[in-house]
Amino acid sequence: MGLTYLQSGYLLAAITLLVLPVAAFSFIRSGPAWKELGKGRFGVMQSMPPPRLAQPSPEIDLAIQAAEARQMLEAKSYRRTQRGEEPLDVEAEMAALLDTELSGKRKRNLDEKLRAEVRDLVIARNERRMRRGEEPLDVEAEVERQVADFIGLGN
Repeated sequence: MGLTYLQSGYLLAAITLLVLPVAAFSFIRSGPAWKELGKGRFGVMQSMPPPRLAQPSPEIDLAIQAAEARQMLEAKSYRRTQRGEEPLDVEAEMAALLDTELSGKRKRNLDEKLRAEVRDLVIARNERRMRRGEEPLDVEAEVERQVADFIGLGN
């Protein structure tokens, strides 16, 4: 009689009907466990760092900046002399790099394609803000702020 049940599939159907509700219940209850996967004391990501724009820019120490620029230029000059080329005038290059009057020229000489792309992004952000009912940003001021932040001129 047991062989007849196996051949006709009644036993398989009975097992399926008994196991299916248990499996469904276990699946429904496993949602919170999946959300906790990879977290905890030994998790890879404890918490996400705050976005870069939300953090204030660190104060730039001009003495350290000048020392690092000098080291970079001296190394560049040394590599040029090793290749048989004329060495750089380190003092002239330092003046060009660190001159505060050049910061305005850097802004003007920035690639216009980049400025146009930033403007398009700001306009798209304004459209999203207006759809949410928020006040739009001043496009030109936001473009200047983002460009300055991008090239390191922002505070």
